[in-house]
Amino acid sequence: MPHIVIRPLARGDLAHVSCLVDANAMFPSEMLEGMTAAYFAGDGETQRWIVAACDGVAQGVAFTVPEPLTEGTWNTLLICVDPGAHGQGIGTALMRHIEGELRRQGARVLLVETSGTPEFRRTRRFYDMLGYEREARIRDYYTTGDDKVIFRKALI
Repeated sequence: MPHIVIRPLARGDLAHVSCLVDANAMFPSEMLEGMTAAYFAGDGETQRWIVAACDGVAQGVAFTVPEPLTEGTWNTLLICVDPGAHGQGIGTALMRHIEGELRRQGARVLLVETSGTPEFRRTRRFYDMLGYEREARIRDYYTTGDDKVIFRKALI
């Protein structure tokens, strides 16, 4: 298992994070600049961007935000790890860090959403392994035949 350092996302990480997003076919990496604009403008209270670095290089990234109109409910909207580093504890380290930070600030619930397609079976098993409960499934959410599966974990 590599030595993993969890730290806030830095502007200098964006090129490598873009490669991670592309390698995982998450969404068009061109969206990252717009997604991180408020964070880099100083909105660290309502947006949490972190990276898992090994030997100084970002090997994983996570993005978590509070759910609007709720008390203490947060949602991890993005987590991805370099495919060559899957199974080395990087995703687990990212999620444990998020959970710990949110607990310290008094958050109640953490949600994570993913696709219901066979290609995301490993992702769903990952959340099961971390103790998340399958809370809901929204049929045909992303596109016809691609459901959104929502996982939930109580933090208190």
